[in-house]
Amino acid sequence: MPIAEDPSPRPADDSPDDPFDALVLDEEFVRAASVKEASGRARMLGAKWKRQPPEAVPWRAEADKPRDRAGRRSTQTDPWGRPKRRSRNWQAPLFVVLAGAVTLAALNVDGLRDWYHDRRDSSAAGTANRAPLPTLPPETAAPTTAPPAVDPDTPTVDRPWAGSPAAQWPLGAAAFVLPEPTAVGAFSAKQVGRQLEQVRDFLTLSTLDPKVLGGARPDAALAMLSREDRKRAEQRFAHPTQENSPAWQFPRFDPQSTVLATDEVRVQGRISVEGDGENGVMVHTDFTFVYALRPGPHPEKGIGQQTGGTAKPASWQAAPADTPAAGSGPVARTIIRSAVDFNFPNPKQFQVEPGKLYLDRYTVEGGNSGCDQSDGYFHPVFPVPSSDAGPSPSSGAPTVDPYDRSRPMDKYDGQCRKSSRT
Repeated sequence: MPIAEDPSPRPADDSPDDPFDALVLDEEFVRAASVKEASGRARMLGAKWKRQPPEAVPWRAEADKPRDRAGRRSTQTDPWGRPKRRSRNWQAPLFVVLAGAVTLAALNVDGLRDWYHDRRDSSAAGTANRAPLPTLPPETAAPTTAPPAVDPDTPTVDRPWAGSPAAQWPLGAAAFVLPEPTAVGAFSAKQVGRQLEQVRDFLTLSTLDPKVLGGARPDAALAMLSREDRKRAEQRFAHPTQENSPAWQFPRFDPQSTVLATDEVRVQGRISVEGDGENGVMVHTDFTFVYALRPGPHPEKGIGQQTGGTAKPASWQAAPADTPAAGSGPVARTIIRSAVDFNFPNPKQFQVEPGKLYLDRYTVEGGNSGCDQSDGYFHPVFPVPSSDAGPSPSSGAPTVDPYDRSRPMDKYDGQCRKSSRT
């Protein structure tokens, strides 16, 4: 049966005139074919475009293509023949700004240097203010030198320890580190441990209680003393004198003229134990207390109680104690060094009151407080303008460093002493 592609009927298979006998279907024959069958995708797209012809894309003439600044036609186009959007050149404005800044800096080298030093100094100062100083451990033995000098700085309510070596001292009762209790004489290690705890509690109640420091009676501390020691202490409260002021044993400040700038108290010192054979045990304490203070509601009441005559003028007033300006107002520090020996007699040898403390002796020194105190309080000297300062202390008064714990304590001789630093 003839097929559509043949121009004439095919001859029989055994016909000698078959035109396809010499045909070789090799690679050369395939490449030389004048008609090639389209790919499957081409046939698919052709059928699709017959049903839904594609949108015509308007042709853009060469003359309509955009030109750059040099007059050249842009050759960057997207697949649809539209020119690509040029990215913005951000480097050029940046280079202009940098060149201007360098030029201004070169014209004002001195100002740039001053600005750099001011920023560096303020940054260093801010870092120093924010970074707390490391706290030193309590003493374990008598020091051999005085604390080193620190950078002078003015204390404020916000920073009451600025410029003081006490800024690195332990806070409050953290300085009362008790030695390891051991058996001493007639007392066992457990009994010595209880005695040391009694001493620590007494020091806490008598030197750190904010109410006592604010002028209240130390009733809790007095209750811990033996009958005779309590009687002598109460006589000092009832009839204070310059030599027998209760403030030497129980530091207090007149709440009318002086109030605490902070409840924190910086303390440094040590506790040690010494045996007395069959007589009992002696507990030695040697501590320096630093109190930060500010003027009370009636600072004029402190006049006449100042060391060396540096009293504040009557015209000088301070903010009321109940409404202080935060971080403002003068702040002074009073430094009290107290060495007290507590005696624990052997109950088999002596008649004693169980659980009570016996004071053997105590020695006290005060820094930045009035020598002529006779009202039972300490009276610190607050900083005043140089133009308002009273007469300077007597040139013959000895000068001592109240922070120097390496020196032996002076016995009180009634003479005022100047503090080298506070």
